Amino acid sequence: MEKLIITVALTGNVPTKEMNPNLPVTPDEIAYDVRRCADAGAVLFHVHARDAQLKPTLDIEVFKEIVRKIKEVAPEVIIQLSTGGRAGKDWEARSKPIRLCPEMASFTTGSNNLPGMVYENPPQLLEYMAKIFNETGVKPEIEVFEAGMINNALYLHKKGWIHPPFHFDFVLGAPGAMAGSVKNLQFLVDSIPPGSTWSVAGIGKMEIPLAVAAIVMGGHVRIGLEDNLYMPDGSLASNPALVEKIVRITREIGREIASPDEAREILSLPKENKDRILNMLDKVF
Repeated sequence: MEKLIITVALTGNVPTKEMNPNLPVTPDEIAYDVRRCADAGAVLFHVHARDAQLKPTLDIEVFKEIVRKIKEVAPEVIIQLSTGGRAGKDWEARSKPIRLCPEMASFTTGSNNLPGMVYENPPQLLEYMAKIFNETGVKPEIEVFEAGMINNALYLHKKGWIHPPFHFDFVLGAPGAMAGSVKNLQFLVDSIPPGSTWSVAGIGKMEIPLAVAAIVMGGHVRIGLEDNLYMPDGSLASNPALVEKIVRITREIGREIASPDEAREILSLPKENKDRILNMLDKVF
């Protein structure tokens, strides 16, 4: 069984400081959490941005500032920027995090219902963004809320716009989407192409149980305050505390934790792309 990659979804778009004061929202807070989580064993960081009012934003200048801060304190980690639609629906704004050339960026390959909204990712947008992934060489993390999103990704592959080996992240337990059960996780794992890697992001109380299932099944784990604000005992979580819990469980089971460079090898990330984003921080978009 290959070593475990621990991803941290640090902030998201929905949580607030009022919900959990440990939530990092400013560039400095996000970078500080990245360093602490990296010290605990995490290697991959899923990054959302907030504006000066702490509201979700797709402003590329905010993403740049977050990246600068992360690279100053944790230059070894893998940065994965979010292209999610909760912060805005403009196609170009959603694509700019890809054009910034991080090692990875998220890519939700379909639409679904979420609380109070339809999370819109129409076919034309998927083709638009897939072409940018192809042009830039940024590796997409294919976010799967429903099984049909796997087929959508494979269609984009047939068109020549995204390329194997694929990495899927199964987001399970979001209200309005696929339920957070081990049965559903196994079904999704059985539905992806051989040679693909995968992780699971359990929403809410299913975060730790599904993470444990993934550890045993040979997959990888996404945790963090974007997905869940509480520890299993009901106390308020922090990103480092969640990482520490996953590391303890993993070591008790007998699986090893991947370093950043080992994670790059597992995910087939080109070593030459590690710091490519630094050359883009002064570019005008």
